[in-house]
Amino acid sequence: MVKASAMLEDAPALGNGAAAELPAASAATTAPPAAAAAARLSECGIRPTEQRVQIAALLLSVPQHLSAEQITEALRRSGAQVSKATVYNTLNLFAAHGLIRQLRVDGECAWFDSNVAPHYHFQDEQTGTLTDVAPHDVQFSRLPEPPSGMEVAGIDVVIRLRRRGE
Repeated sequence: MVKASAMLEDAPALGNGAAAELPAASAATTAPPAAAAAARLSECGIRPTEQRVQIAALLLSVPQHLSAEQITEALRRSGAQVSKATVYNTLNLFAAHGLIRQLRVDGECAWFDSNVAPHYHFQDEQTGTLTDVAPHDVQFSRLPEPPSGMEVAGIDVVIRLRRRGE
């Protein structure tokens, strides 16, 4: 299981020149975060503008689940001038190109997942924190037949957690 915290303390500062490990194979995995992010965007057919690179460098630095608000706040703390609309538009573009995955687990907040490999999630009901669960850790004995003319496109599982006794 990979803990993918919604906290930003572990994310590297933007533009600090340190090497970042990207979740998917890329020729740019040893480059500084901005260069690696720009290369990853290009690989996915996305033009790497300055703001897109900043957002990608933050989100793709480690496997994590972040909201648009968290990303906007982190970028502004780093000195970037970015609007929430730009962040949302960029995240939707990234999701459309398969770079990230958009999750709606509680109906209140959209989370953006940097891990696009098949997996499920635990969600802490108190904090909202999401943690990745490997597919082999979840077993289904059978699925219902989809309605006529339809096929299963995917399965999303969110296992909600709370502290014992609450």
